[in-house]
Amino acid sequence: MTNRLLVRSETQQNTTREQRAPRILVFGIIGLVGVVGLGLLAVPILIGTNAFFAVSAGCSGQQTGTAGQPAPSAKAKSIPANYLYWYKRVGQHYSVPWTILAGIGTVESDNGRTTLPGVHSGSNAFGAAGPMQIGIGGAAGNVWGGLPVHSASQAVNGVATSEDGGPNADVYNPADAIAGAAKYLLEFQVQANPSAAIFAYNHLQSYVQSVLYYAGLYAGGNYSVVSANMPASSSVAGCATAAGGVPAIQAPTQAVATAIAFAEQQIGKPYLWGGTGPDAFDCSGLVMMAYRAAAVNIARTSQAQWASEQRVPASQVQPGDLVFFAGADGTVRAPGHVGLVIGNGKMIEAYATGFPIRVASYTNRGTVGFTRPWANTGGSSNTSASASSSASG
Repeated sequence: MTNRLLVRSETQQNTTREQRAPRILVFGIIGLVGVVGLGLLAVPILIGTNAFFAVSAGCSGQQTGTAGQPAPSAKAKSIPANYLYWYKRVGQHYSVPWTILAGIGTVESDNGRTTLPGVHSGSNAFGAAGPMQIGIGGAAGNVWGGLPVHSASQAVNGVATSEDGGPNADVYNPADAIAGAAKYLLEFQVQANPSAAIFAYNHLQSYVQSVLYYAGLYAGGNYSVVSANMPASSSVAGCATAAGGVPAIQAPTQAVATAIAFAEQQIGKPYLWGGTGPDAFDCSGLVMMAYRAAAVNIARTSQAQWASEQRVPASQVQPGDLVFFAGADGTVRAPGHVGLVIGNGKMIEAYATGFPIRVASYTNRGTVGFTRPWANTGGSSNTSASASSSASG
C-alpha cells in the first residue's frame, strides 16, 4: 500500500458543550503504524469467508461468528430503501457485516440525506466526499483513487469501484461509495476486529461507539453484541449499547429504579444542547428529567448539579449516582458533562451532537467525581428495586 492520509471533518456542527476533533482517517503505512502500535490489527484479512461478527457495542473483547448476514430489524426501515439495498448487497459481496456499513453511512451522512458540503458534490474542507465521506484529495489525500467520478475501466490505487455495474466509479453514487467503504474496512481486517477497523476509518472511540450502536440497532434476529478491543490510547473508552441492551439493574431505592428506567427509555434519541425532552436531551437535561420522573428535583445544569448535591467517593458509587467530567465547556470545579451511573463502570449519557443517547463506560475518561441526588429519597442501599431494561431504542 502507498502512504496515504485521509483527514475528515465531522458531519455535525460543533456545540459549546462538546467540541469534536476533526475526523482523521489513516490509510496505508501511517495508519498501520498507528493502529498496530495499539495492538489491534494482529490477524490477517479473511477475504471471502462467511463469518459474520455480530455488531453493536459490548466490552468482552470476544468475537462471535455466525453464518451469513443479519436480517434487518424494524429500525432498519428508517434507512432509505436504496441505501438499505446496497448496504446488504455490498455486505454480502465483500463478506462485511452490512450493519457496520449502515452504521457508518448513518453517522457520516444520515444515509445520504444530509446537505453538508461534499456529500453530493465537491468535497468538505478536508477533501472527503460522498455519503461515506471518502478522501478524494486535499488534506485527505486521494484514498478513493483517480477522479471522484472516473471510468470504471481505469486502474487506480484506491478503493474506487463501480459496484452497480455502471460505466463510472462514482464516489457520490451510494452503491460505489458503500463498496469503497467496505474495501477500506477489509484493509483494516473488519472481519477479525470490527472495532479496530471502524477506529481506522475515524480515530475516535466515540465514533466507534456510535457506529456500533447503529449497527446493533439495524440488526434483527439473535445476533449477539460484540465490540472487540477498543484502542487503549483514547480518552473516550468503553461501550455503547444496542436497543434494549441495558441489563437488569439492582437499584438501591425505588426512586433510583424509576430514574434509570426513564433514562433507558431515552436511549437512541438525539442529543440537543439545552434539551430536556421529550424528543431530545443534553447531558444535564437527561439526568434532571430522569430524577424528575422519580419525584426528585435536581438542578438544571451539570455545574449546578455538582455544586448542590451530596458528593460520593468513587469506592462507594452505586447505580443512580451521577458521574461528572470537565467536558469541553467546563472545569474540574464546574464540570460541563454528566452521566447517570447504572453500575459496573457504566452510565447512561447524552454525549454530544451527532451521538444518540447511549450507554457508555465512565472509566478512563477523566472523571471529576460523583454525587448522589437520591441520598434523601428514602430506602437504603440494602433495599433493592429492579430497574429492568425495557428500552426500545
